[in-house]
Amino acid sequence: MAENGEKKPTGWLHTLVDYGPLLVFLGVYKFSQPEGGSEIAAVIAGTGAFMVAAILALAFSKWKFGKVSPMLILSTTLIVGFGALTIWLQDESFIQFKPTAIYLLFGAVLIIGWLRDRAWLQVLLEAAFEGVTHEGWLKLSRNWGYFFIFLAGLNEVMVRTMSFESWLWAKLWVFLPLTFLFTFTQIPMLLKHGLSLEDTDEVLKDEPPTG
Repeated sequence: MAENGEKKPTGWLHTLVDYGPLLVFLGVYKFSQPEGGSEIAAVIAGTGAFMVAAILALAFSKWKFGKVSPMLILSTTLIVGFGALTIWLQDESFIQFKPTAIYLLFGAVLIIGWLRDRAWLQVLLEAAFEGVTHEGWLKLSRNWGYFFIFLAGLNEVMVRTMSFESWLWAKLWVFLPLTFLFTFTQIPMLLKHGLSLEDTDEVLKDEPPTG
């Protein structure tokens, strides 16, 4: 139990909150595909389920952990916003652009903060790892900023070179492994800047979402 009665999310629950709505999207999309019919009907059904699941995940986070991270609030807002455009205009390109928008926004915020000597990642994650220096937080913010910019570019390449269903699966089998791998690469740097070995598990639990 954390201070002020807030419970710290366990690793698997944290991942479930972040990726559960995407799994719902994939499931509904897959089972809604008409045989020989238009794919847009399945996209619309999946998008509607995605929006509902994202809102429920946000509510679950508030109920279970006593708080909702700013990044989850922003991600849910963009899911609902771009999802509504997808349903209204019946164009899946809006839901595909949503990750790019999130990555670019997060990347810009973190890099601008780093250039201004502000470690915004610490504020966005609402977590402070004991002993990590200001320089360590700055480097982590900078590195995540550049990584988000990379993910934005990767998402755009995949949107233009893959089918919609292949792009959906790539969210799980490409973006998720890349995020965990990148998180692991940051631990040696953080250890050099004061992170205790006992806190390394928290780094892996609290990696930013890749919506």
